[in-house]
Amino acid sequence: MLGSAVLAAQALLATGDDAACGRLLAAIADGSATAALAWTTRAGRWDSGEVACVARPAGGGGWELDGEAHYVLDGDTADVLLVAARGPAEVGLFEVDPGQDGVRRTAAVALDATRRLAVIRLTRARGQRIGGEAAPALRHARDMACLALSAEQAGAARRALDLTVGYTLTRVQFGRVIGSFQALQHRLADLHVLVESAWSLAFAAASAPASASGEAPALDLRAAAAKVYCSEALMRTAAEMIQLHGAIGITWEHRAHRYLKRANGGLHLFGRPAQHAAAIAACLIDR
Repeated sequence: MLGSAVLAAQALLATGDDAACGRLLAAIADGSATAALAWTTRAGRWDSGEVACVARPAGGGGWELDGEAHYVLDGDTADVLLVAARGPAEVGLFEVDPGQDGVRRTAAVALDATRRLAVIRLTRARGQRIGGEAAPALRHARDMACLALSAEQAGAARRALDLTVGYTLTRVQFGRVIGSFQALQHRLADLHVLVESAWSLAFAAASAPASASGEAPALDLRAAAAKVYCSEALMRTAAEMIQLHGAIGITWEHRAHRYLKRANGGLHLFGRPAQHAAAIAACLIDR
């Protein structure tokens, strides 16, 4: 859902191309088709000015695209491929048929095996342009994806904490359940505060009132703040989950490792926390 219904769909909506939206969004919305946005380079900065592909005009009003996009969510199975590419004058968004000869899709080996990532290689692939200058649409899509990811991270952190608390109330050591030891109670209490504050920030960032123009004020800053805090909250909660489960927490059979892998994967998705924190700091300094 994150790659198709959020990232790709929001990029498509933000272009303002009614014809393309009418042609593609219905199938994306009802799940009969999935879409993937091929955008970032191997560096994975998800910067609207740094796209992985280039486009040049071709005969018949179409475009030809070349390049290699990384970390494409569900890119190896998507029915609709949207490609961010730099043209002669600006960055544009292009609809590319993933079944043509010029498109090569390879599933990437990711730390988090539950989230499919792919590398998309284009070699003179034919594409149809959607909308005009795409940089604002890409920024909007990234911010909306950060908000969605932050909500997922806050929810995952809460579930990880619930499972850990449940374990400490049943695991017996030295004749007592380990949840009765004050040292563990303090650690769990700290995690509770962290998880609840992450949930509150994710909710507040996503539900801030819109301005008269319909654009939520400071969307980029709210998305960046939620991404930074919720990424770190899930990382810490997942790490503590493994620690507090003891030896069983590091086994392949236990679910704890899935939370830690999801935390690590989400940490890097749509830009690292340090990148978003730097954007927040720059904005505050400019003020």
